[in-house]
Amino acid sequence: MLPPMGDNVVVSNMELERLLSMKGGKGEGSYVNNSQAQAMHAKSMLHLLKETLDRVELGDSREKPFVVVDLGCSCGSNTINVVDVMIKHMMKRYEGLGLEPPEFSAFFSDLPSNDFNTLFQLLPPMANYGVSMEECLAAKNHRSYFAAGVPGSFYRRLFPARSINVFHSAFSLHWLSQIPEAVTDKRSSAYNKGRVFIHGADETTANAYKKQFQSDLAGFLRSRSVEIKKGGSMFLVCLGRTSLDPTDQGGGGILFGTHFQDAWDDLVREGLISSEKRDTFNIPVYAPSLQDFKEVVEAEGSFAIDKLEVFKGGSPLVVEQPDDPSQVGKALVNTCRSVSGVLVDAHIGDKLSEELFLRVEKRGTCHGKELLEQLQFFHIVASLSFVQ
Repeated sequence: MLPPMGDNVVVSNMELERLLSMKGGKGEGSYVNNSQAQAMHAKSMLHLLKETLDRVELGDSREKPFVVVDLGCSCGSNTINVVDVMIKHMMKRYEGLGLEPPEFSAFFSDLPSNDFNTLFQLLPPMANYGVSMEECLAAKNHRSYFAAGVPGSFYRRLFPARSINVFHSAFSLHWLSQIPEAVTDKRSSAYNKGRVFIHGADETTANAYKKQFQSDLAGFLRSRSVEIKKGGSMFLVCLGRTSLDPTDQGGGGILFGTHFQDAWDDLVREGLISSEKRDTFNIPVYAPSLQDFKEVVEAEGSFAIDKLEVFKGGSPLVVEQPDDPSQVGKALVNTCRSVSGVLVDAHIGDKLSEELFLRVEKRGTCHGKELLEQLQFFHIVASLSFVQ
């Protein structure tokens, strides 16, 4: 039995920083088991990451550790893999110059609601220090760095001043710090009535999201400008769009603005939730254009742009048999649930959340071939150097 419509209020005025996280654990809908697409997209960009690492000043290796940070690390193996790549690449740079490598430290940072327990269970054991460079570089089942978790929003300060050599953040900066207040205010012209995302929304609504993204990114850059060491660099990847129109959110729009949207409308139509309950839920995501991103970096002024481009990532749906529509439906619902399930659960409760995602899966199954062809992600890739 589903609860009566009036009893399904779980959280009012959700605090994103307290709630937002990728779905933890190791279940079917968890981020751990639904981040293969991110892994493939990240792998295709490794050459750009290594170009960024080659610009980092090595400094004195005798006194201080070399510190890397992954911001928005989530709880899967992707973050561990990329940190391993970064540290081994820097080891090779030291070795190539005939320098003794420093000790390495890696911080995994995300919001306090992140499933750090699952993340650290995936972390390989520490290798013994004192082994040779060749052994360190060849170690596949051990790590050659000290690890720690840092909870908190990356839109604020997280680390001591001048303590970090390299910042890395992938597939995170499109998540906003909050839903713009005007978007859920019935009295505002930006009120996103009838929608749970800005794809296809009014221009006023989309501009409210754009302003929030710009404010958030500026805060991110200001914080990192205090924390990064001289000669340090950042490598940033976030969901992007190729259209200049912010109401066209590209792949993110198809993911959240079509079958996910329709599933919410189904719940309203069937009397399971009110239209007002739907209208007070919005996905806090904004896929910027290249120009959106560039304007903020240049206006903030702390970092020089070494590289800024739109990179085609491909589909977020990973299926073994593309001709099987049921697999596409399952991939769609698991993708949606892994990144938005926590927010949906908090807004309408577990039982109604299950009903919602059942409808997402059904719609995905009915439109399998179309989804695989149309649902393609583009990413903004930025390599930034600290301006001393």
